[in-house]
Amino acid sequence: MAKLNFGGTEENVVTRDEFPLAKAQEVLKNETVAVIGYGVQGPGQALNQKENGVNVIIGQRKNSKSWDKAIADGFVPGKTLFEIEEALEKGTIICYLLSDAAQIAMWPTVKKHLTKGKALYFSHGFGITFNEQTGIVPPADVDVFLVAPKGSGTSLRRMFLQGRGLNSSYAIFQDATGKAWDRVIALGIAIGSGYLFETDFKKEVFSDLTGERGTLMGAIQGIFAAQYEVLRKNGHSPSEAFNETVEELTQSLMPLVAENGMDWMYANCSTTAQRGALDWWKKFRDATLPVFSDLYNSVATGKESARSIDLNSKADYREKLEVELAELHHSEMWQAGKTVRSLRPENQPAK
Repeated sequence: MAKLNFGGTEENVVTRDEFPLAKAQEVLKNETVAVIGYGVQGPGQALNQKENGVNVIIGQRKNSKSWDKAIADGFVPGKTLFEIEEALEKGTIICYLLSDAAQIAMWPTVKKHLTKGKALYFSHGFGITFNEQTGIVPPADVDVFLVAPKGSGTSLRRMFLQGRGLNSSYAIFQDATGKAWDRVIALGIAIGSGYLFETDFKKEVFSDLTGERGTLMGAIQGIFAAQYEVLRKNGHSPSEAFNETVEELTQSLMPLVAENGMDWMYANCSTTAQRGALDWWKKFRDATLPVFSDLYNSVATGKESARSIDLNSKADYREKLEVELAELHHSEMWQAGKTVRSLRPENQPAK
């Protein structure tokens, strides 16, 4: 394990040089990894492990869309694809990758198959951290840990196929066997992590819920919508407003940030752009800091988890979700985006 120094703060990290795939394969050679849930994270994590030589099986409801997707991805009913209870019985490591609400509903079934020496793996600290709300309390004689990729399952899979890695956090909640560290790091490498940084379940879920509601999804959509609206109200066309708000950011500037940081991106923009960015970024920070403070407090006090559990557990959750997503989809900004994307050179028909 390496220690990285971030401005005086040391962090424990594990790289693929320190813990190569061959070592991960050795640690996992006698394990059966049962991936329960084949929705958001399941496909990417399962396929990456499978292609990295890990014995992976899928547990999913028979004849569901996810069951059919697993078959399309090469998992074979009766061999590597099973009903959930059969997969739970066969698995020595249970990768619990259902949605948070589904984890709560399925927990009594999962718990009865967590026999001594098995491991319970999460990619989110939600169920354990908010166990007073979720009821997820594992037996004392199993390992409990997490690997949380810092991105979607789709991104994890795409980067794996490109020979790259998506950074992940890891945490150990319970080490019953004395092997939890080796198991969790081996799994982190096997799913295709770039490097792994240490955290705990509470910090993982607090940062994750804040990030999703903040700069990763909620805040960025809010800022996009505000700037787009101001430009449109001042006479700019949908194409111009979308290009200046979203397209230039995602297609030109964010790749530069990813490559070498925000300061490097600034240095590769015009002096006029630099001057404006330097003058205005602190105003945006000061304007949004109270919102982020309120957000973090809402996460830390359990308000956000309670709201998620309440709404996502309702029978009509999917129908109401589709209505809210449709509002985004049909907004002028994202309809303009659909048109702009269709005009990218790579989306034009070959001549």
